[in-house]
Amino acid sequence: MTGPGQKVFRFAPSPNGYLHLGHAYSALLNFDLACRAGGRFLLRIEDIDVVRRRVEFEAAIYEDLAWLGLVWEQPVRRQSEHFDDYAAALARLDALGVLYACTCSRADIARATRALGDWPRDFDGAPLYPGTCREKARMAPSLAANRRLDMSRASALVGGEIQWREHGAGEAAAEIAASPAAWGDVVLARRDIGSSYHIAVVVDDALQGVTDVVRGRDLFEATRIHRLLQQLLGLPAPAYRHHELVLDEGGQKLAKSRASKPLRALRAQGASPADIREMLGLAKGQSASL
Repeated sequence: MTGPGQKVFRFAPSPNGYLHLGHAYSALLNFDLACRAGGRFLLRIEDIDVVRRRVEFEAAIYEDLAWLGLVWEQPVRRQSEHFDDYAAALARLDALGVLYACTCSRADIARATRALGDWPRDFDGAPLYPGTCREKARMAPSLAANRRLDMSRASALVGGEIQWREHGAGEAAAEIAASPAAWGDVVLARRDIGSSYHIAVVVDDALQGVTDVVRGRDLFEATRIHRLLQQLLGLPAPAYRHHELVLDEGGQKLAKSRASKPLRALRAQGASPADIREMLGLAKGQSASL
């Protein structure tokens, strides 16, 4: 139970690989900030990707975090157990008239945008969806389809400028203009899952009472979508802090997809939790505060 004015932090990994130093940095930072603020620290398992999730990876998350000295509240929220919550949020958006069905594949979108010449791209480098299904879907919705957000309608419905409060490392908070239109008509529910990261994360943060979202810089731009969804759904806006990423020797961010060395490998080589903190510049009591 959250007391008046109490801060709530969370670490939300996906069980599709072993945790590496980048995960350790984010988890430790959230835990330290929660401790310093006299707040709560939650662990959430983001496992809506039923194809890539693995039981052994989830078990390893608990083991690695406990080894680092982290303690979290029980029970742990697992997204795969809360699809009804995401479906309810999507139904509310559908009732607002801001969702539409889309049967286009990535290849379809690539072909369509190539024909349009110098077509704009989103923050991930993908071409913006050209709206092929936008009107067609309203006339003949398909069940075997992704569900996209009609960005133009959604932005008009919210009206005005959307912002979020961004906290830097030891700096005063700044108000950031969200400008979500730069993402175009994003997918909010995949046909194979029935949800997406965007809808699940805003619903989870609201239902869990998260007050401070502390996550990697690679998710900074996604906050534009999240703030729009919070406005549309009438959900509270947490304070945000997007920390710097842990990079490898080549200057690339650590990633499971690049087989970055996992924490358990470092542990097997003799590293201690204190060694991990020192590697990350998070010696006890040295982490930045909000």
